[in-house]
Amino acid sequence: MARSITQREFGNSSGEIMRGLDRGESFLVTRNGMPVGELTPVRSRQLVAAGVALAAFAGAPPVAPDRFRSNVDAVIDQDAAPRA
Repeated sequence: MARSITQREFGNSSGEIMRGLDRGESFLVTRNGMPVGELTPVRSRQLVAAGVALAAFAGAPPVAPDRFRSNVDAVIDQDAAPRA
């Protein structure tokens, strides 16, 4: 559960709050008693060993490049022309 802190406390105790984030704590920032933001620690990324990834996809069917491209193009606008 996130610890509630005021906007003033956020400004005055930023170092302490950052150390709390390092420890995995979350914070709910309030202004005049109303919540205005949440601070949560960034989840660390976990790498998967290449052998584990290869084993996970070993039984997957082969990808047909042309079919894959047409599927992607059907749902994503990838026009490289500038929009401005």
